[in-house]
Amino acid sequence: MITGTLTSETFLRAVELTETEAQVFDEAYEATTQYVPWPKAYGGDMVAQAAAAMMRSVDADRNLHSMHSYFMRPVDVGSTVRYEVERLRDGRGYSTRTVRGFQNGKPVYAAMGSFQVSEDGPDFQPQAPAAVEPESLRSAAEVLADTDGTAADYWGTGRSFDMRHIPGPVYVELEGGTAPQQAIWVKAFDSLPDSKDLQRTALAYVCDYTILEPLLRVNGLNWSSPGLATASLDHSMWFHRDGRVDDWVLYAQEAISGQSNRGLAMGRFFDRQGRLLATVAQEGMIRA
Repeated sequence: MITGTLTSETFLRAVELTETEAQVFDEAYEATTQYVPWPKAYGGDMVAQAAAAMMRSVDADRNLHSMHSYFMRPVDVGSTVRYEVERLRDGRGYSTRTVRGFQNGKPVYAAMGSFQVSEDGPDFQPQAPAAVEPESLRSAAEVLADTDGTAADYWGTGRSFDMRHIPGPVYVELEGGTAPQQAIWVKAFDSLPDSKDLQRTALAYVCDYTILEPLLRVNGLNWSSPGLATASLDHSMWFHRDGRVDDWVLYAQEAISGQSNRGLAMGRFFDRQGRLLATVAQEGMIRA
């Protein structure tokens, strides 16, 4: 039985940063990983927190346009991570940053990010895939209404975002077949502040929840498969256009390759008007 409250407070708490004294690089911030019903923290916490830390270090005329991450060690749930930001370069049009996350005295996460001053130029993008309207699909809470357990409660209400699968979810059984593609309509439960940086941070936060699911599909797996173990290994994200994640966005995903208990998947975020907002590539460990 789903008992949680539909709110985006988990995401907003995750990206709350506290400035602290730098020990390694130029500036440092602390943030707290949020609850998950598993032994290790959610990878999107680190991606979003690191993105927010880098954003703090650049002038307001620059937007994050790419970010590349490595997850090096498991991170404790509900604990503080210190993000050290290095200002590698500030040019007239671009800025480059590195950020490293530390917990328990060890580096647990590392990333690079690039920022650009916006310019006028030609505009091109692929056409958004056709998809049924989100209102016609079941929410995670509706899918899991009769499923007991902390995992079901977390999937249904604990992730700050309403997520509706096409052709069907993979929570406790594989719905929709084993094709290497799927799409998910995503929307924050609450209205989010009018901040371009925060909206991009929200995309970075939510992208890791489901990006490995096409790889589960092709192997006939679901998140409740006995013995399943997964972990994010590395992650890249490119931000193309400004958009809002408190309105419906379509996250179109595809499995690219699987081998040696590793898999690569790609995803693209489109707003409801068909504008391409961001592209994601992520490699993960998948052991069944």
